[in-house]
Amino acid sequence: MALFDELKKDSSGLVPAIVQDAESGEVLMMAYMNEEALEKTIETKKTHFYSRSRKKQWLKGESSGHTQEVKSISVDCDMDTLVIKVKQNVAACHVGFYSCFYRQLNENGKTWKVVGRKVFDPDKVY
Repeated sequence: MALFDELKKDSSGLVPAIVQDAESGEVLMMAYMNEEALEKTIETKKTHFYSRSRKKQWLKGESSGHTQEVKSISVDCDMDTLVIKVKQNVAACHVGFYSCFYRQLNENGKTWKVVGRKVFDPDKVY
């Protein structure tokens, strides 16, 4: 895919992809894409990624049903990071929060506090 060839990849041939809620602008998650993941994402309009830990392709929501409908894909000025705007179905985070970025640094700068909204019980989904 010539489009993927234009991107700057890490030593494993992967490009980071930041996933953002298309309506609110909230950052939902960050994952990695290889050429196949980007091709499938463009073709199906559902996000696909490459799992570095499992060393395989995956469709976001393949086990939970919490898929992401792609609205747009952008690349940064260095051509090394993607931003994918989506309509999120239920939640992006596998531990039950709408966004994976549900913790924020406290004012004391030493601890994290939960600021996100939990939208499902992972024990009932997985």
